[in-house]
Amino acid sequence: MKVLITGNMGYVGPEVAKHLRAQRPDAVLHGFDNAYFAHCLTGAPVLPERYLDEQFHGDVREMSLDLRGYDAVIQLAAISNDPMGNRFQDVTLDINQTTTVSLARAAAAAGVKNFVFASSCSVYGIADGPPRKEGDPLNPITAYAKSKIGSEQELAAIDTGMTITCLRFATACGMSDRLRLDLVLNDFVACALTRRQISVLSDGTPWRPLIDVADMARAIDWAIDRPAAIGGRFLTVNAGSDDRNYQVKDLANAVAARVPGTAVSINTSAPVDSRSYKVDFGLYRSLAPDHQPRVTLDQSITNLVNGLKRMNFKDAEFRSSDLIRLKVLQDHMETARINDRLQWT
Repeated sequence: MKVLITGNMGYVGPEVAKHLRAQRPDAVLHGFDNAYFAHCLTGAPVLPERYLDEQFHGDVREMSLDLRGYDAVIQLAAISNDPMGNRFQDVTLDINQTTTVSLARAAAAAGVKNFVFASSCSVYGIADGPPRKEGDPLNPITAYAKSKIGSEQELAAIDTGMTITCLRFATACGMSDRLRLDLVLNDFVACALTRRQISVLSDGTPWRPLIDVADMARAIDWAIDRPAAIGGRFLTVNAGSDDRNYQVKDLANAVAARVPGTAVSINTSAPVDSRSYKVDFGLYRSLAPDHQPRVTLDQSITNLVNGLKRMNFKDAEFRSSDLIRLKVLQDHMETARINDRLQWT
């Protein structure tokens, strides 16, 4: 196979490259990335791009790479969370949705067989009642979530023989060679290690499904050569596991149990969180039985603890560090390396 991974130099990309190289040693793997976060390495003994055959650099909004000859394109490039999406709403729509659809159209025209889009379960927003299935009503609250569902809808409308898979991932967690700490479980582990205190800003009751980055890579590995006979030419599927739906307070307590001496405080008077949803992953389980999540919550926490300790991580003010993606972009802007459209100057 010949595979292109766009946005490969972020949090998820290093795990995807590592997994695909291990599972498909003869594959030709290429990366394409704008390199905003290239310097944000976290304890990696070697550059994660070593698993690729070639790394291309550029803005995915202006990508001129010839896609002929690729069997699969994996679209990870995105403004990747709610704080960044709220800060850069127009750019989020441009990169996450407009560019994703343009890339898919170009891939289809070039004869690419499979297109994989990293979508998100955040499209369910506030969802009371039973776990949400793919056909249930959506309630995207943020610019990030709206861009994901907008992409799905436009991808579904493309008239092509290319197989398209939209993986609605649960909330990402776990250790990576380019770790982010602006994710709920990762944040809790960092707080426990540096402060011995986890402060839950909500009342602790919101639900979050979790998936480790290693299991995200496993799902992508399934999708890059998924035949249309399994799930249809266009497929939107929740990617995760039913037993990994957690309330936020349970995540905090699980981390505290793994890091002795950690206290947990919960803001019982907090307003209702804008995201709370349980998700049904039965469709993914039926379609991809050999690519189901394997990393348990305890393993994700342990990997984060061990990884941060290897880094000699002691920064109690990490929310102002380059382990927070919005902070990295703000630093680029303050030094005039990028403009307000997030283009390199």
